[in-house]
Amino acid sequence: MLRALRFRRAFFIFHLSSHYICCMHFLFISGGEIFFILFIVVMVFGADKIPGIAKGLGKGMRQLRDATDDIKREIQKTADKQGIDTDFTKDIRKELDEVKKNVDEVTGAVKRSTK
Repeated sequence: MLRALRFRRAFFIFHLSSHYICCMHFLFISGGEIFFILFIVVMVFGADKIPGIAKGLGKGMRQLRDATDDIKREIQKTADKQGIDTDFTKDIRKELDEVKKNVDEVTGAVKRSTK
């Protein structure tokens, strides 16, 4: 049985055997493949250029996140000024949480009955 978990915008896939995790893959890439990719990056760019590249990527990601936050804030302010109700997302989230709770209750009963 496979189980997916999202943690800090990264996806982890767990192979469940009984009640413990026997294998974990990060974005469907194994440890050897990650090592090989890092090796190729070091060979192409050189060890002295990698910190600068990482710094530039970090700045770019930060600017993108700031820009999306600004856009969200502007949309929220505009909606508030025009009197548009944005609380429907809270209602949807509440309904989703209730459905998740109900599903967990049912699956918990099924898990207990199969033991």
